[in-house]
Amino acid sequence: MDERYIRSVSLENISGDNSYLRKLPVVKNLASVGELDFNDKVTFFVGENGTGKSTLLEAIAVNFGFNAEGGTLNFSFSTFDSHSTLYRYIKLVKCFKRPRDGFFLRAESFYNAASYIQELDDIIAPSPKISVSYGGRSLHEQSHGESFFALITNRFSGNGIYILDEPEAALSPMRQMSLLAEIHKLVNNGSQFIIATHSPILLAYPNASIYELTADEIRLTSYEQTETYRVTKGFLDDPKRMISYLFEE
Repeated sequence: MDERYIRSVSLENISGDNSYLRKLPVVKNLASVGELDFNDKVTFFVGENGTGKSTLLEAIAVNFGFNAEGGTLNFSFSTFDSHSTLYRYIKLVKCFKRPRDGFFLRAESFYNAASYIQELDDIIAPSPKISVSYGGRSLHEQSHGESFFALITNRFSGNGIYILDEPEAALSPMRQMSLLAEIHKLVNNGSQFIIATHSPILLAYPNASIYELTADEIRLTSYEQTETYRVTKGFLDDPKRMISYLFEE
């Protein structure tokens, strides 16, 4: 069975009371596109800082039922209410079958999610500690990259929807390649991924849909046509020339 738990996202009517949202490039561009289809089990949002990829990803996650700061569908903590209200004005077309697992991972608030897990484990209860599902070791006792990877390899169990915001932020290039392998295992186990990233390594996942966000548009593109790929390739092909160009006064 084709397990795409989220099949598309589109913009609903935004009232005049939310005119500030309508001024955001990502909102105007989504309105122009009409609907973004998630035809593949892995979909990427890529683009420069400030183009709105994380804002759109967050809106999709919160609309689906995830906590704005990340975690599973059961997480309900809040440390700072900073998410946009865009989630109220988008429409998700979902699969009739609910996922058995899911996680919204955002690099900027992962510390808060790890703290919430620790707080739950500190509550005396007859049930096993929650940290067992995350590798059995406190996420705070590991490096940022180790805790990220422990989450993915231990907590993500398959048949799930996983929404990841810049997961490469804490991962070395080697770990990013390992993450590709983990994503592939989970895709083969009935999972769907929607990922915002700057990583040319992650973007190389085969047969993925890649939406590039700019100030002017949202467009479906190929791996080699993304700015992320072209800029990285240009640098690695001739780093001395690129550095010389950057350091010119």
